[in-house]
Amino acid sequence: MRYLGIDIGSSYIKGAVLDADALRLSHIEREAAPPFVSGLDHRFREIEPEPLVQTVRAVLERLHDHCPDAAGVLMSSQLHGMVLCDDKGRALTRFIAWQDQRALMPAPGGEESCFDVIERLITPGERQQLGNERVPGLPLNFLFWLAKYHALPATDALPAVLPYFVAASLCGGAPVSDVTHAYGHGALHIGKLDWHHDVIAKLGLDALRWPRIVPQGAVIGEWSHRGRSLPVFAPVGDYHVSQVGALLEADELSVNVSTGSAVIRIADGCETGDFQTRPWFDGRYLNTITHLPAGRALNAMVHLLTELATAQGVTLGDPWDYIHAGASRADGAGLQVNPAFYPGNAGDHGAVLNLREDNMTVGHLFHALFAGMAENYAKCAARIAPGRDWSRLVFSGGVALKNAVLRQLICARLGDAHRLAPSDEDTLFGLLVLSLAFTGRAASVREAIALVRDNHQPQD
Repeated sequence: MRYLGIDIGSSYIKGAVLDADALRLSHIEREAAPPFVSGLDHRFREIEPEPLVQTVRAVLERLHDHCPDAAGVLMSSQLHGMVLCDDKGRALTRFIAWQDQRALMPAPGGEESCFDVIERLITPGERQQLGNERVPGLPLNFLFWLAKYHALPATDALPAVLPYFVAASLCGGAPVSDVTHAYGHGALHIGKLDWHHDVIAKLGLDALRWPRIVPQGAVIGEWSHRGRSLPVFAPVGDYHVSQVGALLEADELSVNVSTGSAVIRIADGCETGDFQTRPWFDGRYLNTITHLPAGRALNAMVHLLTELATAQGVTLGDPWDYIHAGASRADGAGLQVNPAFYPGNAGDHGAVLNLREDNMTVGHLFHALFAGMAENYAKCAARIAPGRDWSRLVFSGGVALKNAVLRQLICARLGDAHRLAPSDEDTLFGLLVLSLAFTGRAASVREAIALVRDNHQPQD
């Protein structure tokens, strides 16, 4: 039995044929995601929605040509971000991406930002009920900003996360949501697994039509191509599916490092604390701290170091082999780097300290940058699991899997016992694992993970 898997990421839209019998990915496809709209306020990050749909459709069609006997479509996507739609699933706005920072702009008639106003209006208890997600790039914050600036569509509007908007465009009908993406809105009551209607009303957003929440693994429509109709399963947040792809178990501590990064631990029930609490699968939750500096921060440093060459029209090759080699030979030589170059759970500004002529090399700089990232993970692990009772670390995400120096620095702080995720395509591999549970070949996601772990040799 084979399925088509699609991951709608921030940089790329990727797809693969998911072979549920052989437990492997094949025919991996990759297309650059459509660019942000230019000419907007520097805090805005918007994308025209139709090119997103067209790109997903093109990748799906190529996959279906490779696998005409496919039995269905599974999707994952960036967790936050939204498109406002009508009841037919037609876009009323552009897609506002999770990188958007408009919530940090002052609210009309005052000096406080919209984000600060929301923080003041929501009580500490309500914040825990929402999962303790406190970053500007949440749809709930975008909607509050649009309401305050009288920019909500005049007609009834429904806030849809990206994959459900895409699914509605491919299949027809109004967008719905599962709990992972409802959580991604910033408006889900994590204990009730329903919209937090009190908070929504408090923020003046109860006139919106909030999507119906469907069960995980539900079929939400059919996509037709070349005379065949394929069931489309309810999409899942990329963060959640990446941990399925890492084959995460309850006694492990996950360090996921890609564009952003997170430290993660499975909880059997809905626990709250000085971390985020995200619904996962089988009634379980993930205790986590996310939005930590990772690939985006590393790319910002590379951009700085290559700016002069770019300005002079010099095209440099891929710098990462040189960076990794230099960092592996260096020790930082007293350099300290705080990688919080953009707002997130590590702060809103970074720093480079103790820079001297003798340590002013790419190797020392990136070794110190990796050490700063590792220190963030150690601090977050202490908040999620203060008893340090994990059996081993699990590394997932492209940055972690490719960066041996970073892994060594993390292990020096959190323990040497570790394993690597079985695939560097963790979201697509996670969709493969989910296909076993969503189609009944495994009784639960936990059972699907165990089945794959028993039949797939992990990397060490």
